[in-house]
Amino acid sequence: MHGDGSAPVARHGRQHTPHPARAIVTMLAAALAVVLVSGVSIAAYAMWDVTSSITTVSLVSDDEAAVAQAAGAEPPPAISAIDGGVNLLLVGSDSRTGQGDAYGEDEGGELNDVTMLLHISEDHSNATVVSFPRDLVVDIPDCPEGGGYTAPINESLSQGGLACTVLTVEALSGLSIPFAAEIQFNGVIEMSNALGGVPVCVAEVIDDPYTGVYLEPGTHPLQGADALGFLRTRHGVGDGSDLGRISSQQVFLSSLVRTVTSDSTLTDFGKLYGLAKAAASNMILSQRLASPDTMVSIALSLKDMDLSRLTFVAYPNYYADWVPAGKVAPDEEAAAILFAAIQADQPVAVAAAGGIASVPDPNAPVVTADPAAPVDPAVPVDPAAPVDPAATPAPVDPAASGVTVLPDSVKGQSAADYTCSVGND
Repeated sequence: MHGDGSAPVARHGRQHTPHPARAIVTMLAAALAVVLVSGVSIAAYAMWDVTSSITTVSLVSDDEAAVAQAAGAEPPPAISAIDGGVNLLLVGSDSRTGQGDAYGEDEGGELNDVTMLLHISEDHSNATVVSFPRDLVVDIPDCPEGGGYTAPINESLSQGGLACTVLTVEALSGLSIPFAAEIQFNGVIEMSNALGGVPVCVAEVIDDPYTGVYLEPGTHPLQGADALGFLRTRHGVGDGSDLGRISSQQVFLSSLVRTVTSDSTLTDFGKLYGLAKAAASNMILSQRLASPDTMVSIALSLKDMDLSRLTFVAYPNYYADWVPAGKVAPDEEAAAILFAAIQADQPVAVAAAGGIASVPDPNAPVVTADPAAPVDPAVPVDPAAPVDPAATPAPVDPAASGVTVLPDSVKGQSAADYTCSVGND
């Protein structure tokens, strides 16, 4: 299909106040689950640590064999990173079941308003997270409770649950997806609270009367309901479309990953435990993912990854006459390039960080020279020249290091990119 990446301003007018459940809060939580799954290992260790430190006293009625067995108890065996690559689908549902009264009355039905595919390469050197716009019109395959027709991808969850969404994404990507998780709304608030807030940069005023979000330019440590509102807002950012919301959410997600992997979090046992508990309490897991060992081993494969090799992208799309107004069609040409790289386990990079609702942060930290950084062979080196420790390394051609640079139509950023959300003026 169309591959020129053209995308005019979203063709939908001012709508009635969207239900908070539609807000896609879960995109945050979905990505959170990718990073926070590491907290599960912390939680497992905490359980052992607490029980192993209990002082015991023997009773007359104690079974000697049982006491001896307990005395010889040891910590759980060490778990290593998962063997090989990983494909994990993270779905955010709009269901309000069990979520309290904060999201309004449960009207029944369930849509996957957030659909994100995490791919970790075979050698664990890179990862890609692909966000599928909820308004992307696709072929939904035959599923346990329906399907077999063309519709927006966010209808797949209602056609057979998580399994149907997995089938839909497998058909779109050509990948086999053995792991899947569905995240609930309250997880966003709990996770952001456990972190103590996520710093989010705003380049232009975000003023959304639909969600009540108002943010002045600057950096805001968002947590709780504020984090929820930021992730919900569509009318307040970019062009007012779901595509703009994805772009703005990537600002949050990249900052979230940096926050979770920072020393201040990794050395704070309370934060890690809180993150693990928040994730575990607000997720539905597929059977192959439900094992703590599996979750920990997947987390360990991300543990030492360079943040510049963890890339967030939106599935390539464009506005087409054959889809309803406000919906988008798959850009199959650009998608073929993206998934060919993923299937080949190659890291991907966007042409420029940012998108419809995000721009590079002009106040981003300056990265100093890394002695271990790759050197561009095209740049001659004078061995007698003095080395400036404060100098930034020369840019390296991504293609020279095996990175697939995606077409301009594919928007996104890496977790190492500092970006700011742009308001919808």
